[in-house]
Formats: sequence, C-alpha cells, structure tokens
Amino acid sequence: MEWELQLVDLDTRELTSAAIEIIGDLFPGGDGDQAKIKHELLQCTIEVVTGICATVREARADLQESVRAVSEAAAARNVGVLCAGTHPTSHWLDQKITPQPRYEQLVEELQWIARRFQIFGIHVHVGVGERDRVLPIVNALSGYIPHFLALTASSPFWIGNDTGLASARSKVFEALPRAGLPYQLSGWNQFERYMNTLVQARAVESVREVWWDVRPHPDLGTIELRVCDGVPTLDEIATVAALAQCLVEKFDRDLDAMLQLPMPDGWLLRENKWRAARFGLEAELIVDDDRSVVPVRRALVDLVGELTPIAHTLDCADELRGVDRILTVGASYQRQRAVAEASGGDLTKVVDSLLDEMASGLP
Repeated sequence: MEWELQLVDLDTRELTSAAIEIIGDLFPGGDGDQAKIKHELLQCTIEVVTGICATVREARADLQESVRAVSEAAAARNVGVLCAGTHPTSHWLDQKITPQPRYEQLVEELQWIARRFQIFGIHVHVGVGERDRVLPIVNALSGYIPHFLALTASSPFWIGNDTGLASARSKVFEALPRAGLPYQLSGWNQFERYMNTLVQARAVESVREVWWDVRPHPDLGTIELRVCDGVPTLDEIATVAALAQCLVEKFDRDLDAMLQLPMPDGWLLRENKWRAARFGLEAELIVDDDRSVVPVRRALVDLVGELTPIAHTLDCADELRGVDRILTVGASYQRQRAVAEASGGDLTKVVDSLLDEMASGLP
C-alpha cells in the first residue's frame, strides 16, 4: 500500500516544501529504511509505503508506524500532515520540484502537465500467482473503478474554488499520457507487445510511466489499483485495501472454477468513471446496454455483501465493513464541503478538519 501525504505549514495552512528536510531528519546520513518513507515529484509530498504484507491489518499497522514517524518529524518543523486528493487552497505554481533526475526528466518531458501535478492518491498492490491471470483480472477489476473512485473521492476544491466535482484529482491525473482507464488487452502477450513498443519507441523506460487506473506491475508480481483519491484516514485506506484484495481473490477463484471473467465495454467504463468523478456517492452507474442504472451506494452495499465470505477467509471482514461507515458519515468530499459550508466558505477550516481526521480517524 502507498499513501501520498500532504505537508502543510501550521501557521498558514498552505502546502509547504518541507519533504527534503523532514526525510533528512528521519534518516541523517541516509541511514534507515528509506524504502518506506519516500520523496515524490513535489517537495510538499511524502509518500509512505508498506512492505509486503499478508493481511490488511498488517499493512495498516505498517503504514501507521511510518505516518507516526513522519508526523513527529514534521511537527518539529511546525508542519502538519494530512491527505486528500487535492489541497483546498494552495496553488501548484508555488510548489517546488524534488531535485532528483527522474523527476527532473519527467518535468522536462511533460512540462505544464507535470508542474501542475499537485494531487495526492493511494495505491494498493495485490499479488497474483500466475502471469496469465493478470490481464483477465485487470479487465474485470476495471469495472469497479467507479466504485473505488466514488468511495474515496476527496478533491472537491482546487486553488480556493469549489470545482463542482467530487474528484477533481481524477481529471487532473487524466492529463498524463498513458493515464486513466486501462486498455482491455486479451492477455499477457499483448501487454508485452504494448510495453515493448513503448520502450523501443523511447516513449517510456518502464511500466512506471504507464499510469493506468489499474495496471499490472511485472517487477512486483502485483495488480496495482491506482484510481483512488488520497483519503484522510487509516480507516478509509484499510477499507480500500480490503475491497481490492477481496475482488482480486474473487476473480482468482472464478478462474479456478473455469469461469470467464467480465470485460466491460470501454464506453461504459468511461461514462461510469465520469459519473463517479462528478457525483461521487450520489452517482448512478450504467450497468448494461439497456440503459439500466443503479445508485453507486446500492452497488457498494451489494458488493460488500457478495465479498463478505471472502473477507472472512482473508481476515479483513472488519476493514471491508468500513464501506458501510463511509456511506454513513460521507466520503471525504462530502465531509469537506460540510465543513466549508458551516464555516461560511473558510477553506482553512477544511484543512483543519483534514488534519484532525489524520490524527483521530474516520468520524
């Protein structure tokens, strides 16, 4: 699991370029496990990453320890730690790029698209045992991209304005080349041809420059879910991880049973993803060619019911039930808007609420 954290100045509540100093404090002389606490493109971001974990509970504990360390080092510099898909007020023009060759090369290639990349997400990797199962599971999992996006939508504000979207982050992210919905490929050989073509054409160096919402990660042997907005609490990120693990396990079992996994139409995925980005948990998803629609809330409740037996076998039933908690208290975009409305539009109060949730958990 990967969690991109925002660093904010506790006096101004604006993003602050403090990652180099904070990571330097944590690892003086470069000592320590820097694989778990890492730089990102912008210096206002620190990414925390788990090791390989057997259960969601183990991964949550791993993340919690890293966040504790980052938060303590940040506090010593009057910096707070929070997460949401976007910061409510800060401008991307004010952010500094991390001085590392990979990021400098990325900015040189992508220019304005990379410079305004002031967005924050979470990624969940789920291991898959057989290579030939990866693309069928990716195709099937893509049908649930709108579910994950609606559940985690946390970016209603952009540079001090209400965008009217539940997830503005997802639209900023889609500006990247090779980002957004995955191509529906028939199998691993077709994926290899795709990657070999990009590498030989010098479009990419590796799969790290393929930013699909769901992608295979050959180096790690995982399927990586990348569509989610950054969420403010460990409760929510654990819920996302449980949902992802259970779905991958379900599809793996279906393949064991010789069942053909679904491959949703690309137009349907695109429309449903837009609905989730725009309306969040109030979206209605198209479910078939007859124009039938289902509220995403009901779809999530039904999905939890279907996956609960699997969650018990994976020891993540409690975390999966977090879906019901989020539906009750609201997704982050709804909670942020409620704070903004109650404060007469004072978005610094939204930042305060995100800081509080990071410290105390889901309301």
